[in-house]
Amino acid sequence: MKAVSLMSGGIDSPVASYLMSRAGADVILLHMDNSPYSDDRARANVVAIAEQLDRYTGKHFPLYFAPHGPSQTAIREACDRNYQCVMCKRAMHRTAAEFAGIVGADAIVMGDSLGQGASQTLKNLRAEHQSLSVPIVRPLIGLDKTEIMEIARRIGTFDISTSPSTGCTIVPSKVTTAADPARIASFSLDLDALAREAAEKAALVRRDGTAALRDQLMLRLT
Repeated sequence: MKAVSLMSGGIDSPVASYLMSRAGADVILLHMDNSPYSDDRARANVVAIAEQLDRYTGKHFPLYFAPHGPSQTAIREACDRNYQCVMCKRAMHRTAAEFAGIVGADAIVMGDSLGQGASQTLKNLRAEHQSLSVPIVRPLIGLDKTEIMEIARRIGTFDISTSPSTGCTIVPSKVTTAADPARIASFSLDLDALAREAAEKAALVRRDGTAALRDQLMLRLT
């Protein structure tokens, strides 16, 4: 099985990617580049995580960057502010589904853990993947944060994932924890078109170029 794993650079998604790889899946990492709503450190961390997964598993985790900032801006302009994170996840899912079609993948991997964050309540998870044609695999769904952190430390991604970065600067002050599918349907927003464009622009960070990209990103931070 080939799977596209949405790689945020946080603690959870590297662990989910590792577990799926250990289960026998060929995992392709897709980072939704949140520029201009995040900084170079977030991108550098993702590159370093991919390298660490390669080292720990002895496998290769291809890494792609897809532009996500335009989708975030469109969501902010067209949707209720408290729906920003839910709609962000919907856009990510659809981009991953489009990208899966491009690379011939069978599933999408997410690092969701039930109830861990506002976007991971049961109602929000339902709203986020509604009408998606590609199955989503959530290997962490029943784990608590302590268990996930223990695995992250063991595989060597924890320190990278907790390295300083700006984080997402478009997150609203209040986030819905009970998204209403009817309200989502009322928003005047073509997520499918945004997803297709983002997937088509996904750029491969090649294995022999990852260090160069990381060094380039880190140089801009100094």
